[in-house]
Amino acid sequence: MVGDQESPVHVILGATGGVGSALARRLASNGAHLVLGGRSAEKLSRLTESTGGESCLVDGTRYEEVNGCITRAMERFGRVDGVVNCIGSLLLKPAHLTTEADWEATLSVNLTSAFYTVKAAVGAMMKNGGSIVLVSSAAARAGLPNHEAIAAAKAGVAGLALSAAASYAARSIRVNGVAPGLVRTQMTEKILSNPASEKASIAMHPLQRIGEPADVASLIQWLLDPSNSWVTGQVFGVDGGLSTVRTRARA
Repeated sequence: MVGDQESPVHVILGATGGVGSALARRLASNGAHLVLGGRSAEKLSRLTESTGGESCLVDGTRYEEVNGCITRAMERFGRVDGVVNCIGSLLLKPAHLTTEADWEATLSVNLTSAFYTVKAAVGAMMKNGGSIVLVSSAAARAGLPNHEAIAAAKAGVAGLALSAAASYAARSIRVNGVAPGLVRTQMTEKILSNPASEKASIAMHPLQRIGEPADVASLIQWLLDPSNSWVTGQVFGVDGGLSTVRTRARA
């Protein structure tokens, strides 16, 4: 067992994505011990080399693998202070064009992985408490066309965060969510590589820009910080105003 009381221990699932990797680098720069979960051994290898974290191959839709990453952190460092689920997918289809396979995959990757994250994380935090952060979406907070499946899944993530926050508050386990707008990552590359789509996407956000991974990672880092230990049961929009702000049309 390796660890010290000064350095927090965090597990990031979906660590090789845009937000997950940005978060890993931010936490590493502050001296945190990290267990980084992802599906690609090659990407994990690069990320662990740059952050000093431990790698954990994981399919977020399989509970035993999610729990395995949490267990690894416990065995390696003796505790887990924070767990973040950055696992997700993006499906842009109206309901009538969404296949059963599309629907099941969207729910599994986004909602089931979040549930398994909570289920595994609370077991490691029962004694000392901790912080769990899930990633929802602005699409769960505002009606956006062609987002039916992903909006439903991400709304489920938000509901999960609130209910788990209530269930485990007495154990000093905080559960919160973040709900990003469109963020510039590999997952959204297909949308943003088209100039017309990018322009339309920018126009949807009142702050008139696409989000960057650091925008979301900085908020997650804040939620993990024990100095913010009176914050639980919240889902924070980090979306350039997309879900809540309406501005005048620009000339």
